[in-house]
Amino acid sequence: MELEPAEGQTLRDLEERLLLPCVRASPDEVAALLADEFIEFGSSVRIYDKQQIIRLLQEEQGEAQRTLVDFSARKLSADIVLVTYRVVESRTNRSS
Repeated sequence: MELEPAEGQTLRDLEERLLLPCVRASPDEVAALLADEFIEFGSSVRIYDKQQIIRLLQEEQGEAQRTLVDFSARKLSADIVLVTYRVVESRTNRSS
């Protein structure tokens, strides 16, 4: 299944929004961007839910904006798209 270019751009825009320090500092904005069922597998092997991530992002101080590279969006089914990318500054691979 092919993903429309506009759909891919929308997904990239949403992921980049989550990298903005002003968004990360806003519990309401982060909550609006993350699904209620959101989970994150951290590099520490811990698993975080939506509320834990919102709290952790509030603790970030003086974080610079992050840069997203190698973005890819693959349609897995009619309702599921796998997004992958790298964050340059933290040298992390992300999926959504």
